[in-house]
Amino acid sequence: MNVIIIEDEKPSARRLQRMLQSLDLNAEVLLHSVEESIKWFKNSTHPDLIFLDIQLSDGLSFEIFEAIDIKSAVIFTTAYDEYALQAFKLNSIDYLLKPIDEDELTTAVKKYQERLPKKQAVTLDFNDIKKLLVNPIDREYKKRFSVKVGQHLKLINIDEIECFYSENKGTYLHTVDGRNYLMDTTLEHLQDELEPQTFFRINRKFFVNINAIKDMVSYTNSRLQIKLNSYNEQQVIVARERVKDFRAWLE
Repeated sequence: MNVIIIEDEKPSARRLQRMLQSLDLNAEVLLHSVEESIKWFKNSTHPDLIFLDIQLSDGLSFEIFEAIDIKSAVIFTTAYDEYALQAFKLNSIDYLLKPIDEDELTTAVKKYQERLPKKQAVTLDFNDIKKLLVNPIDREYKKRFSVKVGQHLKLINIDEIECFYSENKGTYLHTVDGRNYLMDTTLEHLQDELEPQTFFRINRKFFVNINAIKDMVSYTNSRLQIKLNSYNEQQVIVARERVKDFRAWLE
């Protein structure tokens, strides 16, 4: 299988390359910008599969497809968890949320390999997906959540929540008064329900409320450690691959 990676952050591209090697996939070509990618596609045989980052250093990667008629299958790699990613599920083989998880990468590759013998064309409506990324759709985000306390249901307003986190296969919310409540949902489901200007997914285990951030400290491996007003049960670390987007979100 001929595979390429289009990713502007070179350490992330090399990490994905190593992860693919462990799945016996060799991605020899790493491209890092819209301009570089267009030049490469004009002069090279198109691959079977592209791992495509959305935001490149010189623009959105959809510009590549506006310039070149590409028939390759696509698996998106994206940090846009705060947007309506259903478009990716409907139009592409899969999408992988950064930082990329090995199990999710394996699942996405298997999904591609299963449909490969059928030679199904992958139809991508890049204009529709681009609109979602550039102009997120207007929608009503959740104002409150219900949690079960014994035999009772308790309503918690969104402005009372410092963070959402996963632990031991459960999803919890932590309130400003220091209480934790088990929820009947997942972090993946929450990403479509939380207002993106208020909540940010800093890693695979945490969404944090911007209003609950007390301090931010440099941490090992170019990461950031977040101090919240009341939550202190485990370290809250911004994943290295998310630091750039996190800093932009803060502003």
